[in-house]
Amino acid sequence: APPWANLSSAGQFVLLGFAHVPALRPPLAALFLPAFLLALLGDALIVLLPALDAGLRAPMYFFLRQLALVEMCFSLDVVPRLLGTLLRPGRGVSPAGCALQLLLVLSCVSSECFLLTAMAWDRYVAICRPLRYGAIVSPRLCHRLAAACWLAGAPVALVFTVWLFRFPFCGPRGIRHFFCDIAPLLSLVCADTRVFEDNVLVATVLVIMVPFCLIATSYAQILATVLRMPSARGRRKALSTCASHLIVVVLFYGTTGVIHLRPKASYSPESKQVVSLSYTLVTPMLNPLIYSLRNKEVKAALRRVCCHHLGSGPREGPP
Repeated sequence: APPWANLSSAGQFVLLGFAHVPALRPPLAALFLPAFLLALLGDALIVLLPALDAGLRAPMYFFLRQLALVEMCFSLDVVPRLLGTLLRPGRGVSPAGCALQLLLVLSCVSSECFLLTAMAWDRYVAICRPLRYGAIVSPRLCHRLAAACWLAGAPVALVFTVWLFRFPFCGPRGIRHFFCDIAPLLSLVCADTRVFEDNVLVATVLVIMVPFCLIATSYAQILATVLRMPSARGRRKALSTCASHLIVVVLFYGTTGVIHLRPKASYSPESKQVVSLSYTLVTPMLNPLIYSLRNKEVKAALRRVCCHHLGSGPREGPP
């Protein structure tokens, strides 16, 4: 019996993240911790900067703050337990703790899909309907959209979490992953889960692919509008405002799509862990860098805030 079988017999789950490479666990923890801290720092900066600088009060930055908050919640839900699994393997996780983590993971992924769609819509209105942008994208509508993005995925996440944990789990409860996710938990169920899996696939298509299609439609309209612009400078400026968002969309959907839309027959726990790292650790770390390094307004606001708080603002010359 595995060394953690006693915990499993007591009804606890055990996360076996990277159990196939035990010698690499300490180096991986040493690598993941700075990435996690950098992601938190970057997201916190994006959340706080618009509150400290009036130049970042546009709707685009409001949605960007919401995206940073979602990624902070996701990282705080997954990465500390990942680091604990790497440093102290074999620790038990209660069914309630595992269910809560799964609920938060599903809710955060859903919210990020919807927020990326809202950001694409914001760019569509800004570029394709610039004269009506202020009237359409009002602060009240932005707050309603943000609330909808945060809440829309919660009922679905709650239903599937409760449904999954009503199944009987058989044998040792070793989860071959570094967080509680649907696929590794399903492999521990000793019951017919075909109806559950079919419903998960339908929900995944609705939550992931429908927003993706809306984003693609928005950018098709944006591209058509940009190509009709007479000025090359105007075309470059319009495309530059969308570049950061497009990069984040590609990073997010390129990883979540591979994980959640693969048939179960091709599921490999080791490969899933590697790909999952992309959207649990790498993407949250890169997103703040992408938005800050590619955005002149963000960089200018950061300079103004630093100068103000450090007391080194630009001084006027002698009269």
